[in-house]
Amino acid sequence: MLLSTKGDYGVRALIDLAKHAGEGPVQRSDIARRRQLPESYLDHLLAQLRRDGFVRSTRGPGGGHELTRPAEEITLLSVLECLEGSLAPMVCVADANRGGESLCGQSWVWAEIYDDMRARLAAVTIAELVEHERQHERAIAANYSI
Repeated sequence: MLLSTKGDYGVRALIDLAKHAGEGPVQRSDIARRRQLPESYLDHLLAQLRRDGFVRSTRGPGGGHELTRPAEEITLLSVLECLEGSLAPMVCVADANRGGESLCGQSWVWAEIYDDMRARLAAVTIAELVEHERQHERAIAANYSI
């Protein structure tokens, strides 16, 4: 599976929003700066995440973006499927997943891999990604010396 920049950047944006949850709306420019994302592209991603119910936006002074629910309730699978569409490794697996009949002789092996991948991605939340990032930041800070 190879994610596009859309999936990568969208997850980065949600991690940023989760790290700043409870602080009020987060401005797009702040997310873009901290996550090193093109602001115009981020705007497009935030609009899609808003349409799919992950993010709410507030206009005006003091406005910005916030998660619609706790980061513990947002799975990596749901976000990636929102941004990327099907993550199936082959068209015949995607077709079989939608109730169609697979005509690929090897689809069973890819379907098993796909099911395993979906289960793993469904088990990872944005909150876990935030915690992992914080641990990484603490480890870097502990090793920093002048």
